[in-house]
Amino acid sequence: MKKFFMAALLLVTMVFTGCGGDKAPAKTDGGATEESKIVIGLDDEYAPMGFKNEQNEIVGFDVDLAKEAAKRLNSKVEFKAIDWNSKEAELKSGRIDIIWNGLDITPERQENMLFSDPYMDNRQIIFVKKGNDQGIMAEADLAGKSVGTQAGSTAEAYIDKTDGFKDSFREFKTYGDYVSAFMDLENGRIDALVCDEIVGRYAMSKQGDKFDALNVTVGPVSEFGFAFRKDNTELRDKVQKVFDEMVADGSAAKISEQWFGADLLKKK
Repeated sequence: MKKFFMAALLLVTMVFTGCGGDKAPAKTDGGATEESKIVIGLDDEYAPMGFKNEQNEIVGFDVDLAKEAAKRLNSKVEFKAIDWNSKEAELKSGRIDIIWNGLDITPERQENMLFSDPYMDNRQIIFVKKGNDQGIMAEADLAGKSVGTQAGSTAEAYIDKTDGFKDSFREFKTYGDYVSAFMDLENGRIDALVCDEIVGRYAMSKQGDKFDALNVTVGPVSEFGFAFRKDNTELRDKVQKVFDEMVADGSAAKISEQWFGADLLKKK
């Protein structure tokens, strides 16, 4: 009987010890959890906002802003190259969490995406081959010329919806990226390129003395924002909060100065 009692006691002890071991981790607040990650979609040839450098690393002005924001949110960040023409579908499907890549805030886009507050002004201007301004002093002077811009861009949307504007061109070409567009401009395959001033001026600085930026605004001046899924107000609010802190403490201005030599960010 004594041996039987001791064996039974040992069995009960083992059972309760095992149960206690299973429950303990659930009661431990400091246990390890999977680290959160934010996936940011971008056009990885959109210098200087987000692009691949010679080491095939994704770098850029918006990339640096997003990295700092993710750091303050204690989150990992992944940058994912997307087809810019399919950006809304990429966001809606959940394959990406944010579009942070020099994205203009427009009424049409606001119908399908949730935007941050504007953080930067942007305008579309005209670029031509060095010394070949062709007498262009206003957007109307593009009539009769071969004109290019990026597919899916604000410039394309403005040209398409402005009555008679595109029809006045001799030819209208769109490109998957501005690298190809500037190449065609240099080689004379188009007469003028309409694109974001920030992007164009950065491209000029990297390609030597090949182009002129004409002080001619095409369409209205727009504002940049970063976009989220329409129902993802929680993430938008968290990112907006840390971004506002970055602007207030000067860290965002420092990033702007590194890329543009000036603080181009909007102030509240």
